[in-house]
Amino acid sequence: MQIPPNFTPTQDCLSNKIILVTGAGDGIGRVAAKTFAAHGATVILVGRTLAKLEKVYDEIEAAGHPQAAIFPINFEAAQELHFTEISDAIYQEFDHLDGLLHNAAELGQSTPLASYAADVWVRCMQVNATAPFLLTKALIPLLAKAANASILFTGSSVGYKGRAYWGAYAASKAAAENIMQTFADELEETTHIRVNSINPGATRTKMRAAAYPGEDPTTVKTPEDLMRDYLYLMGDESVGITGKQFASSFTKA
Repeated sequence: MQIPPNFTPTQDCLSNKIILVTGAGDGIGRVAAKTFAAHGATVILVGRTLAKLEKVYDEIEAAGHPQAAIFPINFEAAQELHFTEISDAIYQEFDHLDGLLHNAAELGQSTPLASYAADVWVRCMQVNATAPFLLTKALIPLLAKAANASILFTGSSVGYKGRAYWGAYAASKAAAENIMQTFADELEETTHIRVNSINPGATRTKMRAAAYPGEDPTTVKTPEDLMRDYLYLMGDESVGITGKQFASSFTKA
């Protein structure tokens, strides 16, 4: 699916919403967190590197946007207890949650499956599929308390169709799409929670540079170019849409 071409976000389209962003210290997650805050949301910054999260926090505060919160966590080593602790802390501080953006990801190796390292496979599955599942599971009670809540997974073209040398990343992204669809189906009739995914496509990030080291970064879009799509899917304009796979609507001039 595509974002409606006539959608234009208003400055306060996320006003009073509480939104959690994983991988908020860098790349798309960093830009999404700052954009959500700029449009009125209180953003919960989740990521592995505290220093990066603190920098984003400071940038949001300096801009005069709603004060953010920080929860550092390493998804690679996280167990269910750690996600429950995040949920409990959010409940104590905010009572509910309006949005959840699953952005954190592990790239893995670029090698044939027959040569793939088992530990790298497990790490990719943990970060890209198991952690989003456990975090969503832990946060559903808080999301269910919101008038209209949005869960957004980050998709990939290799999650739709496997491709040589993408190994665990492709498999984990396919698993995440299935998790998204299953949550959407299970929650549609009993809650006001919608669950979708968006494939940002080629975007100028460190992960993209690692995957395509020979690519000219100026030939691909920036994270900022994606934010209209993310605001639509986090805002009330997308209420009632669930279980869908969105593709970036941005086209370079």
